[in-house]
Amino acid sequence: MNFTEKLQEKIDQKTKPLGALGQLEGLAFRVARVQQSLTPQLRTPSMLVFAGDHGIARAGVSAYPPEVTHQMVLNFLSGGAAINVFARQHDIALHIVDAGVQFDFPPHPQLIDHKIAPGTRSFLEGPAMSTEQLDRCLALGAQVVDEYVAPENNVLGFGEMGIGNTSAASLLMAVLLDLPLADCVGRGTGLNDAQVQNKLDLLERARAQHPPLTDPREVLRTFGGFEMAQMCGAMLAAGRGDRLLLVDGFIATAVFLVAQRIEPQLIDRAVFCHLSDERAHGRLLAALGGEPLLRLHLRLGEGTGCALAYPLLQSACAFLNEMASFAEAGVSSKS
Repeated sequence: MNFTEKLQEKIDQKTKPLGALGQLEGLAFRVARVQQSLTPQLRTPSMLVFAGDHGIARAGVSAYPPEVTHQMVLNFLSGGAAINVFARQHDIALHIVDAGVQFDFPPHPQLIDHKIAPGTRSFLEGPAMSTEQLDRCLALGAQVVDEYVAPENNVLGFGEMGIGNTSAASLLMAVLLDLPLADCVGRGTGLNDAQVQNKLDLLERARAQHPPLTDPREVLRTFGGFEMAQMCGAMLAAGRGDRLLLVDGFIATAVFLVAQRIEPQLIDRAVFCHLSDERAHGRLLAALGGEPLLRLHLRLGEGTGCALAYPLLQSACAFLNEMASFAEAGVSSKS
C-alpha cells in the first residue's frame, strides 16, 4: 500500500463505524498527508495578523472610520482584542505585521514593522499599489514566515485588520471568479441597506475604470491592500514546507484565492476555519472546494476563526494517534 492507502486504512480501522467522526476524519487525513506521517504532531502553532489602511476607505465603504485600523492594532499590542484572548487560550504565538498602517507605532516585541506606505491609493483613482510595492509586499510576507515564525512551526494561521478591506476582497473575488459584484459584496463591518448599495455602486465604478484582468498578481496590485499582499506572500512561503495553512474569514479567503491562483498546489495545505457571516464567503469557499470547520456567524477577522478552530486540529491528531483500532481493542468490525 502507498502512504495514502495506509493512512485511510488507519482512520477506517479505529473503533467506530466508517466515517462516524465526520469532518474530523477528513481533517486528520489532511494533517497527516501534509506532514507525510501516520502519527502527525502539531508544533508551535502561530498566528500572523497583517494590518494596513486602504485608500478606498475614505470613500465611505465601511461603517467605521479609517483610524480604527491603527486603533485596533494598538489594541492587539496591548493584548485586549479577541484574537489576543483566543491565542492566549490555545497557546498560539501571535505576531502583528504593520504592512501599511497610517500611524507610527512604537516598537513592540509582537510588532513587525514592514510598512510599505501609510495606506494604499484608492482604486477609484488608479491601481492600489505600484508593481514595485506589490513585489516588495510579496517578499516581505515571505520574510515574516522565514524570519519570525519558529522553524519548527507546522501550523500557521492568517488574519487581518484594515478598514475597507472587505471592499478589496469583494473585488478580488469578483474579478478572479468572473462574478457580478452584487454576488460578492456584503455588509462588512455592519452597513445598512443604503450603505451596502453605495458600496456596491462605488465598487462597480472602480471595476469599470480598470481594464479586464486575469493575472492574479495584477488583480491583487489593482485592488488589494498592503496587508493582503503581504499575507499572500506569507501564504506562498508557508506552502513550501510541511505547514498547514489556517485560513480565517472572507478577506483571508480572498487572499488565499490569489495565492492559490499563483500556486495551485497550495489548496492541499489549506484548512478553512469557519464560514463568515459576510454573505459572499460561502460562494468563495465553494469555488475553492473548501468545507469550513465552524459555522459560528463570525464576522470579525483578526484570525479569530483560526484560533477557535485550532482545537479541532488537536482533536484530529489525537484520535488518529491515540484511538484504538478494532484489532487493538478486541472489538469486532463491521461484517
